[in-house]
Amino acid sequence: MLFKADILEKIASGQVDLAFRRWRRPSVSEGGRLRTPVGVLRIGAVEMVELSAVTPEEARRAGYPEFDAFQAEFERDDALPLYRIRIDAVVADERAALRGQAIVQPDEFATIIDRFERWDRVAARSGYHRAILAIIAERPSTPAGKLAEAVGIDKIKFKRDVRKLKELGLTESLHIGYRLSPRGQSVLALLSGENA
Repeated sequence: MLFKADILEKIASGQVDLAFRRWRRPSVSEGGRLRTPVGVLRIGAVEMVELSAVTPEEARRAGYPEFDAFQAEFERDDALPLYRIRIDAVVADERAALRGQAIVQPDEFATIIDRFERWDRVAARSGYHRAILAIIAERPSTPAGKLAEAVGIDKIKFKRDVRKLKELGLTESLHIGYRLSPRGQSVLALLSGENA
């Protein structure tokens, strides 16, 4: 589920707390979370509604100051059901805080090592995830395709594996390519010390 930047800002400021989408089936569910550039959205009720049942107030709460604009947008494609999505809250993305933690505790490092070893077994390539960290450190802001080529892996798989590292707070996505977070730099230094 995507939002335009201006709507995300309104969600963050509390001006928008509803969204409407036409879907075959919802891509979010009640109680779910959705990561966005302004934080993590907590999803409330997700309900199928008739367009005629939507009020001007609900359209305004979804970021449409003019009810006519709301109706025009959703009348266009009435072949798919219309869903009303309630946005209950915007909370900080815990990965952002994690990325900034340059000091990695021994138990955290052990957990990261365990994950790397498990992921490397699946990848059938020892040291693969460490190699990803190293190439990102050596070549920040380099397109994913070039980094993937440098480590000898398919670009789609490479990007998927970088997302796993991002979940641990080790990498940050840039407009082009990636860079290591302070936490990622610390982990790479610890890994390099282990292998010295």
